[in-house]
Amino acid sequence: MHRTFKTGLVGLAALAATFVATTPALAASGPSAAALLAKVTNCSVVSHGKYATDDGESSTVNICKQGSAFFWKADMDIDCDGVRTSNCNEDTDPWYQNQTSFETSKGKSFQADSTHYFVIPLPSSRFSYSGNGIKPGSVAAIIYNNKVVYAVFADEGPSNIIGEASYATAKALGIDSNPESGGVDSGVTYIVFPGSVPSPVESNSAIDSKGISAANAFVNS
Repeated sequence: MHRTFKTGLVGLAALAATFVATTPALAASGPSAAALLAKVTNCSVVSHGKYATDDGESSTVNICKQGSAFFWKADMDIDCDGVRTSNCNEDTDPWYQNQTSFETSKGKSFQADSTHYFVIPLPSSRFSYSGNGIKPGSVAAIIYNNKVVYAVFADEGPSNIIGEASYATAKALGIDSNPESGGVDSGVTYIVFPGSVPSPVESNSAIDSKGISAANAFVNS
């Protein structure tokens, strides 16, 4: 099929209007890993004592605050808890539990190999997430090797250990997601935005949208 367009300024204006009307808007993009990391170079410590990254290890990690966001720099262990799947079950994960601390919008546990989620230690004298306004489902930017993945707070970990996220989060960051032998020993930054909870909380696209908005506001604050 051949189409004939008017020439001249009127024709160009009409063509531009047609292009704008028929071309979908570009998706908003979040800040780079470098921009986010530049905001968390200084740690204003809010935890009353440090956390270990693994059981039996020395306690070296503080929870810090910058503006309204909380952050820590740690390792990443793999959380496979929640809905039982071929990737996450008693056979693949010696520590597997068939539930997460919090539930999806459908009243079910999260699915670790599907939803990007992360873990915060159980409340203790060191730090209480609820006492600091962090709600279940709060979104975070998780950064590793120059890559950013947005995830939600869906599970609690031991009160003295920090640095854990779901199978899907690790995989998206390029980290070995094997729940028994995977993970990474260091180099992961977690930046939590307490007031930002996506809906539905289990949807990665909703998580990305809420995370990008919160991260842009954080970087530009």
